[in-house]
Amino acid sequence: MDHVYSALFIGVGATLATDLWAIARARLLRVPMPDWGLVGRWFAHMARGRFRHERIAAAEPVRGERMIGWIAHYLIGIAFAGALLATCGLAWAHQPTLAPALAVGLVSVAAPFLLMQPALGAGVAARRTPRPNVARMHSLITHTVFGLGLYAAAIVLATISGR
Repeated sequence: MDHVYSALFIGVGATLATDLWAIARARLLRVPMPDWGLVGRWFAHMARGRFRHERIAAAEPVRGERMIGWIAHYLIGIAFAGALLATCGLAWAHQPTLAPALAVGLVSVAAPFLLMQPALGAGVAARRTPRPNVARMHSLITHTVFGLGLYAAAIVLATISGR
């Protein structure tokens, strides 16, 4: 059960770090916030058997898509934290080190590059977007922030659990 609680705490903490980064990025750099409603739409359409879209924004809207997207966003963060713990063991959560957390953060960028962006109509690694290199850079930075968030959340967990 320690694995589950640790993955929940660390995953939520790391995902929250990416959300705080998105807010800061929007205010400082004028980069639009992620639209989790479109991600929710994608997940809702998957339940109907449709996994790929030419343009997700043009797909039929789904009731509750924004909530579905936010829930998916946090569940995915928890899943990556679980993968980190499965790879490094629960001992890592008791004495976290930066390298494994950053590695998972950087590896996690494969999910949007190879799965989500193509399925939403943006192409592999955002190649069909107006400025693909800018989109790639933002993804890499955001997933680096996620890795830092994994590490920071693990430190907080280790501190409050007294380990």
